[in-house]
Amino acid sequence: MKTLRMADALHYRRMTADELRSHFLITGLFRRDRAELVYTDADRALVGGVMPVAQRVRLEVGRELAADYVCQRREMGAINIGGTGRVLVDGREFSLATRECLYIGRGSREIEFASESAEHPARFFLLSYPAHATFPTTKATLADARRVELGAPATANRRTIHQYIHEGGIRSCQLVMGFTELQEGSVWNTFPPHRHDRRTEVYCYFDLPSDGVVVHLFGEPEDTRHLVVREGEAIVSPAWSIHSGVGTGAYRFVWGMGGENQTFNDMDPVPVGSLA
Repeated sequence: MKTLRMADALHYRRMTADELRSHFLITGLFRRDRAELVYTDADRALVGGVMPVAQRVRLEVGRELAADYVCQRREMGAINIGGTGRVLVDGREFSLATRECLYIGRGSREIEFASESAEHPARFFLLSYPAHATFPTTKATLADARRVELGAPATANRRTIHQYIHEGGIRSCQLVMGFTELQEGSVWNTFPPHRHDRRTEVYCYFDLPSDGVVVHLFGEPEDTRHLVVREGEAIVSPAWSIHSGVGTGAYRFVWGMGGENQTFNDMDPVPVGSLA
């Protein structure tokens, strides 16, 4: 398990591109038959990726959690961004097609991942936060998600938000999670930008064009920075930072939040004119 230390709102201003990447960007999440877990000090989020190919992959706890097993004091969301796969939670098996979600409740001891096909392996993006309450492990299909349509073709940000773990959907302690897909011809996500003074947000970009990238914007509104993000890479956005991005074509991204509340629209909007 790796540890990602966030830069604060003062020191990021003096960082090089490589230093910014090392503090905000998570790469290498999806490796054959491995579980990659990254512990962050941003609301103690645990970010992970699992790509089982030839065998099942079990989550193993790291010393960073000071726990007997990963979800001893945590809840977790898993969204499959690859081929059809399976998640086994304490002996219960859940089949997840692409873009389906599984919420894993606190107290779940044994968590394993498998793919239906080695030629088209599943890729499970994981996000976990500490939990002070226990809710049942629950699966959601695309049909179960709450769909929210936002944006317009004129502003190149027509998109559909699929909400899985939220106040009106799968119950959780603090985790909120889902994914967004941009319509053909749209490239901007979450624009105009905003930030959450009370929550951390994590993005994982996927289904990019083969030669595509996303330019992810972050930092304080009056002193922004950017990172070039590729397929299957994740960004951790601390509460003080804006988050927005523009791609070279349509794409999808998993988003997840944890912090003070679960109110999806608890956002602090940032006027475009104030960006610098």
